[in-house]
Amino acid sequence: MQIYLDYSATTPPRPEAIAAMTAVMGAQWGNPSSLHQWGNRAATVLERSRSQVAALLNAPLDAVVFTAGGTEADNLALMGVAQRYRVPQHLIISAVEHSAIEKPAQHLESVGWQVTRLPVNRQGQVSPMALRQALQDNTVLVSIIYGQSEVGTLQPIEALGQIARDHGALFHTDAVQVAGRIPIDVQALPVDLLSISSHKIYGPQGAGALYVRPQTELSPLLRGGGQEFELRSGTQALPALAGFGAAAELAADDMPAETLRLIALRDRLFDQLAGVPGLEPTGDRGDRLPHHVSFCLTAADGDRVNGRTLVREMNLAGIGISAGSACHSGQLSPSPVLMAMGYGDRAARCGIRLTLGQQTTAADIDWTAMVLRQVLHRALSPLTLSTV
Repeated sequence: MQIYLDYSATTPPRPEAIAAMTAVMGAQWGNPSSLHQWGNRAATVLERSRSQVAALLNAPLDAVVFTAGGTEADNLALMGVAQRYRVPQHLIISAVEHSAIEKPAQHLESVGWQVTRLPVNRQGQVSPMALRQALQDNTVLVSIIYGQSEVGTLQPIEALGQIARDHGALFHTDAVQVAGRIPIDVQALPVDLLSISSHKIYGPQGAGALYVRPQTELSPLLRGGGQEFELRSGTQALPALAGFGAAAELAADDMPAETLRLIALRDRLFDQLAGVPGLEPTGDRGDRLPHHVSFCLTAADGDRVNGRTLVREMNLAGIGISAGSACHSGQLSPSPVLMAMGYGDRAARCGIRLTLGQQTTAADIDWTAMVLRQVLHRALSPLTLSTV
């Protein structure tokens, strides 16, 4: 039995997205900037895709800027704001951001910007009061992840965004894990910038978008022909964007029923693994991504048994999951997210994530829970599993 439970890493492209891409590559392959009929056909595809993505967010068409993915969208949000200032200012992020936010923030620090990283509680959630207290006269941007990819916690984006807005700072959120799983209405949310990614919603890899609230000023990262409202120059990757648009439209249609189904499966898996000695759920059980299950193996020693060990053992059983820790030069690094949530160095190397999707069934959940219990029993018994 093969069971894929890593939908937060990527999702399989839907047949409809593949068909949309194939049609573009076969007959609508023109340059959308060209004025002739081939270009006009391509431009029609491009704007249809923009309309489909905009509808998923309830955004105006000219507020959707296509990018090569969520990472570029995040970078455009942070660097696009920062580059408008000659003198370094103040930026606020959370301590549990994706690296696509944390790394640009580190770069800005290296050139003189002041960066505040808001602490989180044991569930990985930011306190609105902490944001209020961190704001300064020169705070120009706040960026808080909407749904944390490693532990699943949802942030109180409405409250956080309103605090930033009342202060006069721009507010960005990385909604890559949220889009297509929880309704997003950028007309109602107090957000100025919002990032999403195609391959998290069953579209192709290599496409994403940044919502830019009208009148929000950004400097482009890429300069050239002035495509994407002069915010992202370069001929658009039309096949990928066609697939992105098709996936966005289907995600909006499916969301009401699919979100409830995923929540039921998510809770079923949490319940079946409740009480396993040394297996502690991570993140907030209530304010949580509907498809997301995560644990920390607190009974492990972190060297002989850790998150990567469990990923390998589950893979041998035909089940794909992921770990939060990373391996650099042969050394296993603790998860910065778990460390920020108060876990120790050893426990922070023992996080695992199981994320569900369209192809996940109740039978998959039951089988996975049984296999994981067996793997943990072997892993925590003497004389099993080699050191990572």
